[in-house]
Amino acid sequence: MFWNAVAPLPPLCSHQLLHFRAITKVRLKWVKNRSLDHIIDVQTDVKAVSLIKDAIVRCPGSYLTSKSLMDSQKLLGLTIPTLRFIRRYPSLFEEYPHPKYASLACFKLTQLGKTMQELEMEVYKKCEDLIVEKLCRVLMMTTNKMLPLQSLHQLKWDLGLPDDYATGLIRKYPDLFQVVKGTTGGLNCLKLLRSPQEFAVSMLQKMNDGNMDDCSSGCFSGYRDFKRRKTSLEFSMSFPRGYGVQKKVKAWMEDFHKLPYISPYEDSRGIDPNSELMEKRVVGVLHEFLHLTVQKKTKRNYLRSLREELNLPHKFTRIFTRYPGIFYLSLKCKTTTVALRECYQRGKLVDPDPIARYRSKLLWVMRNGLIYRDKAAEMLLPQKLEDLPVNEGGISSGEEDEEEEEVEGFYDSESDQ
Repeated sequence: MFWNAVAPLPPLCSHQLLHFRAITKVRLKWVKNRSLDHIIDVQTDVKAVSLIKDAIVRCPGSYLTSKSLMDSQKLLGLTIPTLRFIRRYPSLFEEYPHPKYASLACFKLTQLGKTMQELEMEVYKKCEDLIVEKLCRVLMMTTNKMLPLQSLHQLKWDLGLPDDYATGLIRKYPDLFQVVKGTTGGLNCLKLLRSPQEFAVSMLQKMNDGNMDDCSSGCFSGYRDFKRRKTSLEFSMSFPRGYGVQKKVKAWMEDFHKLPYISPYEDSRGIDPNSELMEKRVVGVLHEFLHLTVQKKTKRNYLRSLREELNLPHKFTRIFTRYPGIFYLSLKCKTTTVALRECYQRGKLVDPDPIARYRSKLLWVMRNGLIYRDKAAEMLLPQKLEDLPVNEGGISSGEEDEEEEEVEGFYDSESDQ
């Protein structure tokens, strides 16, 4: 349910325009986290399987040819050829010769693949309110309350949007969303027509509030104190082993936490882009955005494409390496991925939503399909899909949560890695 009344965000306080003293400069070695790297590697395969499945469903004949898949390796984020990848999962994709050209291989969904597709549609239907809320929150963080559809399209998987969100979901809510022409470039943009008041509270504010049960009243005690500047909100920190006890790091974090917290839903255009206050505001925006994603991670380049809309300074991505206690920067799968450390424990998501749990079931089917190969569909279909095990793709429970390895390189606040 959505409120018709829109409460204006509080104006910028006078202290937001002040320039604070410089925060302690710290230079840290880059530490590789094998657990998070493994999750990112596994989820890349899950994403590729889902994108191929969606492409097959969209096609008029419900199949894809090997020729159409030849140049999709980079688009899917794979490190191996797409045909080699799709042939790993005969339990989900059936290969057969083209009816007219026998030498041309075609791929369609198996019965198990169709069943997983039906389950996915059911999950999206049940999570529609959650998806609409996420979409509203993302648009509320932008300066003009709108984003180009092409920017949203590349974030579709990370935000958990259904494949047809642009033609189906947003049309169901004409009081919230509208497709308009952008002011620059003439691109089609999704515009938020009104900002539901109950969504203007960030995850950090919720985490620091002791009573968030009654959201309908709009009266959050912790949030009221935050608005009156009577309390400071601290980010959860989980530094690589050994860094958290260093004196310089402690002094750095003390200085950082003393700065006022700027909600990502507040107007930030009056803040000095070169100030430490803007730096903390950027940390808050990235922290909130990553919390809105399904797996609490996304590609760094996707965030770069939102720089102007989110009012982020140039070279803002240095924040990821400057605050390794909040963010983890992974170089797996020939790309750079940013993840929230606080959202993972022992190689698994702390609080997965229904979409994340469905993807874990899909991962379980993929792994068992690799084991049973052609017999996988016969062995897995009789089971109730609701009872499938949830596998987050993390390390086994017997291994350490933080398997870290120091490598050459530094967390340097002065360079954009």
